[in-house]
Amino acid sequence: MPVDTSAPVIVGVHQLTQKPDDPASAREAITLMSEAVHGAAANASATQLAQGLDVIAVVQGAWKYSNPGRLVAQNVGATTAKTILSSNGGNTPQSLINHLSSLIQKGEISSAAIVGAETIWSRRRQRRSGLTVTSTEQVGDEPDERFGVDVPMSTEFEKARGLEAPINYYPIFESALRAARGESLDEHRNRVSQLWASFNQVAVGNVHAWSRQPMTAAEIRDPSRRNRMVGFPYTKAMNSNWDLDQASAVILCSAATAEGAGVDKDLWVFPWAGADGHDTYSVSERRDFHSSPAIAEAGKALFEIADKGPDDIDHIDLYSCFPSAVQVAADALGLGFDRTLTQTGGLTFAGGPLNNYVTHSLATMTETLRGSPGDLGLVTANGGYLTKHALGLYSSTPPAKPFEARDVQNLVDQVPPTSVDEQYVGQTTVEAYTVMHGKEGPEQALCALRTPDNHRTWARVVESDDMEAMMRTEAIGSTVTVEPNGEGRIG
Repeated sequence: MPVDTSAPVIVGVHQLTQKPDDPASAREAITLMSEAVHGAAANASATQLAQGLDVIAVVQGAWKYSNPGRLVAQNVGATTAKTILSSNGGNTPQSLINHLSSLIQKGEISSAAIVGAETIWSRRRQRRSGLTVTSTEQVGDEPDERFGVDVPMSTEFEKARGLEAPINYYPIFESALRAARGESLDEHRNRVSQLWASFNQVAVGNVHAWSRQPMTAAEIRDPSRRNRMVGFPYTKAMNSNWDLDQASAVILCSAATAEGAGVDKDLWVFPWAGADGHDTYSVSERRDFHSSPAIAEAGKALFEIADKGPDDIDHIDLYSCFPSAVQVAADALGLGFDRTLTQTGGLTFAGGPLNNYVTHSLATMTETLRGSPGDLGLVTANGGYLTKHALGLYSSTPPAKPFEARDVQNLVDQVPPTSVDEQYVGQTTVEAYTVMHGKEGPEQALCALRTPDNHRTWARVVESDDMEAMMRTEAIGSTVTVEPNGEGRIG
């Protein structure tokens, strides 16, 4: 079948990690990004692609560059490239692929690089050693385009009741999954630990993974000196790890540009279809905590565009910041847990460089599909607290029809939100919860609660005996009395 010359195709990928013995020798993030773009062009065996890029899109990171794309462009010789800087969110790399692939398919651009890097690990160690953390400064330089919108992920009410970080929300989702499956605490912890052990096994075999130390399910499940409990039932080994130095880049271009640059067709990987959507920005307004209407609708759109279904997918990388994110996505997409659901090993073990993980998963998926001609790969991306979602299908075989990226938000918005009662005082029923730990042990239980009128509210339980009991016996369905100060009493 002849290839559509306007079809978008991934031609080059590169990943790199630095973990120097001497933190003073660590390179800054912009250097790693530039090396990643150079490496992606070299991976395509077409170094001239870097100089000819139409677009350089940078995934927002934990650094202060105002227009990092311009710095990368200068370093790789892409003097005329348009620069894009993304908003925050782990969905952004896949969303950028969807956006830029659409532009390539329509002939508006011919090539683009998506790149990101984090150097949190080395900067922390430089500070601890009393070293000055050096970074290229930019003053008054703005990107040509900002991609996406930053929206507060926690409401003021949620923050007041102790919820303001991923480590608070995802274990709450996990408890809701446990209840939906009718599992006991022990059954659930054993199953989830087995799931995460399967991710660890993939990471052990991934040369780009930050942590390749083998861990058994029991070692992941059980708290220890090196694996403390963070938010019950999650130990540290079930949390995303962003204390690392990693960079990755993907070069995307039209089939005509790839052919003109002499890129071997054995290296081509085609984006077939993409989809984007978000669940309610306020977690408090979610229909429930064990499902994602946005992922479900995006999956339907993706499979409809490609005329494929979940059983047609050969290789999968589900966004894996926490076990609950994987389970919710797998359920929404109709994927069984008997399948390998990661290509990298996930954000705990392969590494979770803030917003840029999916650039790594895209690079890994590309290499997987190059080694499995004709197979179909699925990548999912997640930003916020199971909030913003982007999906993509890929293959070394050209798609049967032009690339399409679909926004499913109008369908997702038809799901009625849950009403929230921020002023409620009195008896409630526990809907979901976690027990947050510090280094010395349990500190507070964060509880999602339903009022007698079926509104949702939140409370913090701080009594030691109550917190211990909630980790021994299922508390979902039990009664909590909410006090005026936002604290809750069991019973």
